Amino acid sequence: MALRKLVFLDVETTGFDPIKHEIVELGAVIVEPQGSYQNLKVLHELDIKVKPTRIEDADPGALRVNGYDEAQWMFAHDLKEVMQELSAKAKGCSIVAHNISFDWSFIQRAYDVTGVENTMHYQKLDTLSMAFIKLRKDPDLSNLSLRALCEYFGVVNTNAHTALADTRATVEVFKGLMKD
Repeated sequence: MALRKLVFLDVETTGFDPIKHEIVELGAVIVEPQGSYQNLKVLHELDIKVKPTRIEDADPGALRVNGYDEAQWMFAHDLKEVMQELSAKAKGCSIVAHNISFDWSFIQRAYDVTGVENTMHYQKLDTLSMAFIKLRKDPDLSNLSLRALCEYFGVVNTNAHTALADTRATVEVFKGLMKD
């Protein structure tokens, strides 16, 4: 089977409902496997703040977790521009995320509302599901959160809950999960 390029994704949002809430930050790491999925060459990284259009609908708890600050988002990008850039950079890539159902629900919604074509491959890999299959019986793990898996694999994620930092951490967790 041919090795496909991967795009690792993470979004920070204004809440948990992709219809009511919005993406405020998108992180992506596009990689090309070098002979295996343990050896990945980084081709591109995206770290983009997204301008919210309905901040009044935001869950205050979500904004606290992801560190939303109006001043830091002053030069944020429009969602359509962000989705166009993601589509251009990640064309043909299989998608990887930790708890992909959450991130993908927001990304798919963003494609729908902006009308931008999703050029990524349909295949999606979830590191949470991969960890469950591989590590569910490991007594050293009490849960499969990204934080717990980072600790398990010795991955330092100093800026947790920022999109690019969590995406980079997911790349390292993925490589750990791909080891025999």
